[in-house]
Order: sequence, then C-alpha cells, then structure tokens
Amino acid sequence: MLKKYDHIMWDWNGTLLNDVDLCVSIINNILLRINLSPLSKEMYKNIFTFPVKDYYEKAGIDFTKYSFEVLGQEWIREYEQRRLETKLFPKSIDALDFLKQNEIDQSILSAYSHENLIDIVRHFQVEQYFKHLAGLDHIYATSKINLGRDLAKKLRIDHERIILIGDTVHDFEVAKEIGVDCLLIASGHQSKERLQQCNAPVVDSLDDIYSFLFN
Repeated sequence: MLKKYDHIMWDWNGTLLNDVDLCVSIINNILLRINLSPLSKEMYKNIFTFPVKDYYEKAGIDFTKYSFEVLGQEWIREYEQRRLETKLFPKSIDALDFLKQNEIDQSILSAYSHENLIDIVRHFQVEQYFKHLAGLDHIYATSKINLGRDLAKKLRIDHERIILIGDTVHDFEVAKEIGVDCLLIASGHQSKERLQQCNAPVVDSLDDIYSFLFN
C-alpha cells in the first residue's frame, strides 16, 4: 500500500469536529430573537457558505436593519460558551492515528480564529497529530485562501503530494487556489448534493477516506 500524499491539510469544524448541531442551534437562537423562522438541519446544510455573512442573508437576516459585526460577536460568544458540547466525529482519532503511523504529516487549516483553534485542539488532546495549526486572526469566518497559501509555503513540499480534506465548497475553492488535491466529506456543514457540484471526490464519512489517500 503506497501513500499518494505526504501531507494532509484538515479542515476542523464539520470535518474532524462534529459541531453542526451546535451551529444550527446558535443561528436559530439569533433568528428567533429577531423574529425570523428557525432553520432545520437540512435547510442549514443547504444554505451554509463562506463568507458566513452570505449565509446569514440566505437565512433571512437584513443587514440594513442589523449589524453583521454585532450578530457575529453574538454568535461566537454563544459558540465559545457552548463549544464543549461538541465532540470529535467517532472516527476522527482513528484516522489521525492511522495517518500518523503511516508517516503522513497533518495540519489544520481552519476558518476558526487561531487562538480558539489552539484551545479546542488541546481540549480534545489531539495536538500531537498536527505539524501546523492555522486559523484566522478574527472571529468572522471569512475566506481562508490566503491562510492556505501561507500554510502551503511553510510545508515546502510538492503541492501534488498535499491533499486538503474538508466539508464545504470553500474547502474545494481553497484547494483549487493553492494547487492541491481535495477530498470532501458530506457529514459536515454542507449537503452532499452541494459538494457534488465541485470537481472533487465526495465521501459520506471519515470511514471512506483511505482509498483516496493510498494507491
């Protein structure tokens, strides 16, 4: 069994960390407070996108009436208060451990703020698996393309030996921009149907990643 890749860039939220239900709960608390209809999980996965301001608008929020900055701060405040309600996906540790044993280096590339990313990775006691942790320098979950470019430069390996594993169309966009392969997992923040519109393989769960990583 030969490895196809020397390095994996993992997305965090929705890929290794199962926080979808928490995120649906928080956005619904905001929507209800401003007299808008809550989202089902299916509806959420059909409209969630980056930058998150766009998905707020799809949820019905009128930014001529409400400040995105204020709502974003409200969202992240509740997320940080409740983030320990989340768990890693059941096969996350198995996957990380298997790849480490097979000498494939791993990093996290996340739209989560950098300091909070470090804290939560340490909480789940998985920091030993990652060569780099790369998160944004703010709380508003905008694009991580530039962050991905910087991480790719740090790795100093051929881009054809790198794969980004994530759960959103934006992960595919990042991979395309920085010139690395991409594998999408449909158990996170966006529906399988949306992910399948990308020119990238899509699997249902972490159980299905291994055939894409090895010859």
